[in-house]
Amino acid sequence: MTWSEWSTFRFEMNADDDNLDASAGLLSLKLLRLFDLIYTTQSVTRAADQLGQSQPTVSNWLGRLRRHLGDELFVRTAAGMQPTPRAEELIVPAREALAALRRVAAPPEAFDPSSATRRFRICMTDASHITLLPQLLAHMRAVGPGIRLEAARIDEETGQALQSGQADLAIGLVPWLESGFYQQVLYPQDWVCLVNARHPRITAKGMGLRDFKAEAHVGIVGGTGVQLLEAALLRHRVERRILLELPGFLGLAAIVSTTDLVATVPRQIGETLGRTNGLAVFDCPVPVPSFTVKQHWHARYNQDPANRWLRGLCERLFAKKSNARR
Repeated sequence: MTWSEWSTFRFEMNADDDNLDASAGLLSLKLLRLFDLIYTTQSVTRAADQLGQSQPTVSNWLGRLRRHLGDELFVRTAAGMQPTPRAEELIVPAREALAALRRVAAPPEAFDPSSATRRFRICMTDASHITLLPQLLAHMRAVGPGIRLEAARIDEETGQALQSGQADLAIGLVPWLESGFYQQVLYPQDWVCLVNARHPRITAKGMGLRDFKAEAHVGIVGGTGVQLLEAALLRHRVERRILLELPGFLGLAAIVSTTDLVATVPRQIGETLGRTNGLAVFDCPVPVPSFTVKQHWHARYNQDPANRWLRGLCERLFAKKSNARR
């Protein structure tokens, strides 16, 4: 709402509002505006024209203002309505109050990344460090040279960090973020198996369930999606022979590319590691439920210009289908 629209709204409010303001020792916006206009124009008639009101109405408002402040405020002379010493004393604080109200009514300033000097903190998994972070960082450096980007972990403190403003976004599978949070789907994830491109037993024809059961595996024990994989294996009575466990994806490509171990991972990280390290990528032969990677933010910052800019950037870079909801 613009200042003029807000002022008009206030002017059209029920007259009883003035009585409430007076009983509380306050001045309504329209009386402050009238005081400033009469001081500036030295005319009740010209003040009425600028307010879009009749002269009798404005004269009535001036009477209320005088009674409220206990002073004539303006005296009619040959040179126009001249302020009393009390009016001279009050004009500066009255204009300061009006300026403050204009700032309150003004729309928020748009976020300009080219001139911004601030930090964005995004909670994400180590898989996103590989799949999302390089592209996000490259874009930010191109459009916002003064912006600092920080990646943080997704853990049980993520919700509180988003609520307090210590973090701006969380990107990943974060099912425990519910009431008070918004979320937007970025892309779906299913599961693939990574193997050495020169694997002695698994060929380019693919990997079946028999191969999956027979081969040794490297297991990733970190990440919020691992429970989906473990539950599916248990449900289908498939037991992996795990020879190595890793807390995350750091070092996974080096292990797979130098051994005959199989790694079962979400598709995006699997295809990224396969593409950059020359690994073979096959669909997982065990039916594992897919999931969606989302960006999450707290309702407190839903209208914040900087947070909206960051969310829009992530949507443009990563979203396949936009589906925002609370």
